[in-house]
Amino acid sequence: MENLTLSQLQAQVDNWIQTKGVRYFSELTNLGVLMEEVGELSRIITRTYGDQSFKEGESACNIVEEMADVLFVLVCLANQTGVDLQKAMEEAFHKRNTRDATRHIDNPKLK
Repeated sequence: MENLTLSQLQAQVDNWIQTKGVRYFSELTNLGVLMEEVGELSRIITRTYGDQSFKEGESACNIVEEMADVLFVLVCLANQTGVDLQKAMEEAFHKRNTRDATRHIDNPKLK
């Protein structure tokens, strides 16, 4: 998999769902799956970078795999709800570069 645009990623996920995944889970089910995946990612991050530790016998999971799982389910939801992630991110960066251009630089809490 070479460098994909978000649009290409959405098409690739859709192709996988159509050919191997049988069908998309319902949007509500995928929201639940997304929350599960975010929880798994959260567990790894809080134990790797936070104050908690893994339980005895529990191994550190793969943060890369968990981030990919989160992204995969998020792309599924975007496909199901008609969201063009490429366009959405372009609009998000426009907002950050205009409305929020100096928001963080001017925030005394971040200095």
